[in-house]
Amino acid sequence: KMTQQMRDLQLAQARKPPGPSSPNAAKRLYRNLSGKFRVNYTSFDEGSLVGRGEKEKLRKSYLFQSNAALFEAVELQDLDRVQEMLKHYSPEELDLNTPNSEGLLPLDIAIMTNNAPIARALLQAGAKESPHFVSLESRSLHLSTLVREAEQRVNELMAQVVNEAPNADCSEKEKQLKAWEWRFRLYKRMKAGFEHARVPDAPSSVHLSVASSSSLQVTFWEPLSVNSAVVTKYKVEWSCSPTFLPLLGEAVIDKLKDLHFTIQGLVSGTAYHIRVSAYNMKGWGPPQASVPPFAIPSNWREYDGRAPRRRGQAEALDHLLGQVKTVHQHCICHEPCKNQPQSRKHSVSKSLKHLFHPGSKFLKTLKRGLYLTAIFYKDDNILVTHEDQIPVVEIDDTYSCLLMQDFLWLTKVSCMWDEILWLRQCVTVSQSSCSCILQTRFKMLLAISQMQGLLGIQDLGQVFFEPIKDKQGNILIVTLKEVKTNQTFESVRWVPICKLQTSRKSVSSPEEPTALDTLLISVQDKLAYHQQSSHALSAGLYLGYLKLCSAVDQIRVLVPEQLPNILCHVKIRSNPNISREEWEWLQKMAGVDEPVPTEPEADRSQNPLFQELQVAIKELMTLVNIPLQEAKDFRLYSQEVLDFGDQVSFLLLLPPSDDVCTAPGQNNPYTPHSGFLTLPLQIFELGEER
Repeated sequence: KMTQQMRDLQLAQARKPPGPSSPNAAKRLYRNLSGKFRVNYTSFDEGSLVGRGEKEKLRKSYLFQSNAALFEAVELQDLDRVQEMLKHYSPEELDLNTPNSEGLLPLDIAIMTNNAPIARALLQAGAKESPHFVSLESRSLHLSTLVREAEQRVNELMAQVVNEAPNADCSEKEKQLKAWEWRFRLYKRMKAGFEHARVPDAPSSVHLSVASSSSLQVTFWEPLSVNSAVVTKYKVEWSCSPTFLPLLGEAVIDKLKDLHFTIQGLVSGTAYHIRVSAYNMKGWGPPQASVPPFAIPSNWREYDGRAPRRRGQAEALDHLLGQVKTVHQHCICHEPCKNQPQSRKHSVSKSLKHLFHPGSKFLKTLKRGLYLTAIFYKDDNILVTHEDQIPVVEIDDTYSCLLMQDFLWLTKVSCMWDEILWLRQCVTVSQSSCSCILQTRFKMLLAISQMQGLLGIQDLGQVFFEPIKDKQGNILIVTLKEVKTNQTFESVRWVPICKLQTSRKSVSSPEEPTALDTLLISVQDKLAYHQQSSHALSAGLYLGYLKLCSAVDQIRVLVPEQLPNILCHVKIRSNPNISREEWEWLQKMAGVDEPVPTEPEADRSQNPLFQELQVAIKELMTLVNIPLQEAKDFRLYSQEVLDFGDQVSFLLLLPPSDDVCTAPGQNNPYTPHSGFLTLPLQIFELGEER
């Protein structure tokens, strides 16, 4: 009685386990699985191998039935259960796009019953419509067949129930009758939903922006109408003509998690018109033209043809370092290390397995001098010696005043931990000059080599931006490294930080703590800084605020604590590209010596970048605690856009030239709110590179 098309489909599904034999059986299966899901989802515990093994067995036991359970959840319009199953099971495990015995997919049922929340949840998980509905007629015919067959089955069961005497078989048939009556009503509701649906309205808004010199980005929003069926896909079309004749290209978007699309491979300098239309089970709706109606692929560099600032710099530095190594490779000082491998590649587990043997030279207490400590951490645990001490080695016991230039030199050395042996040999040759600076730096290299040897690991991590000093004349340089592994180690101790802090017996007074005590007290802040300094910005165009302050031996830059490797900033928009037209506007504004735009003007109201800058400047001034009135004297840096890769770019907002850098002793009337710190400029540059 099914159409021939559906019969072929059923034959093709022979490999799939059969579904429930009746609607009642499907409901029982759904209820049973729902109970299993409710009990066992909460039993996921990554720290319990037994619980995890039992859960895995349960998953394998019920995976083949999960598809039927999902169908029942959709049919019963149980949004919570649908979301729960989509969360804990992959689309493949759920057979999300495999039709059931009626030739329907879960998304088909959701959209034909006009259940928009479930349909959207399925679409976001990657659900598709049945490919067998090639036309409106085929869908209508299939629904009519389902309704007719369900009605016929109801009539047959009703006749049997009426004519048979009450017995066990009759009771079972009454249950089947109720189940088929429910399914009959479901199919009629689906058929009515399809018949009353209409094609969708045009997308409510379509925004067009320039993504690069060869691409445009299209962002669109759902139609406003709530009367039509759920939209399941969109079509983006582009042409060089406003009439879209000829059409240059089109793309269908059926992954609706993010409603945007980037058109690639366009010709720079050519105007392209864009429009977007929506689709539902009744077909394609009318197109919506973009705003602006056309755009020209371009990039701000095309304004004067300049090349990227950093093009070839990394290669040039590598080449220069290679030349230096070549000059020194035949030096007599390198003879002892020729037989050593170029790099010691120890795994973390191997290097830490034999850590901190009793004969090590880690220090327990500090005397007057300069020291190096390495902090390795994992989650809330910190690695300590067998004596519960943070590893510390001595650099120089006669050096009680660390020069900033020596410290900054060490931070640069931290970018090449694998080259310490080579650097040490080179500095050894230069010691004949008896330079105090070289001797100090040579001792730093010796201490680094000692730390690497004792730990059995080359990479000591990132140098904390500020050494710890105490009144006893100790200076402690701190390196930080996160150990990203779930493996357990022997012969080493991972100690909770809180336990280490409470168990250590301080030998100093609270008024004058030693450098080690200060380190333990502030270790969480340092770990937070280390983690936050490795965070990356999401793609977009940002407005950054450049504020410096100078001291006798350094210049420091204002940065946010939550992202100390980036200037104070706010996001302007998600598109990082500045087009040639936008850059021309910025150049004109700078050329007439205009202040930054803080108030709207009628002739600029149509400029999207102008409006975006207005919002961003107000937000940034509030962030750094500067009255908006003062921003009228600020300027946008108009020499270039700062590009950080292909996905992040910055425009810089500068105070008046006299206030960009605060001199020593100069009062800064506008102190930022809490949540900021100042980093030495060289440290900031290193963090930016990382």
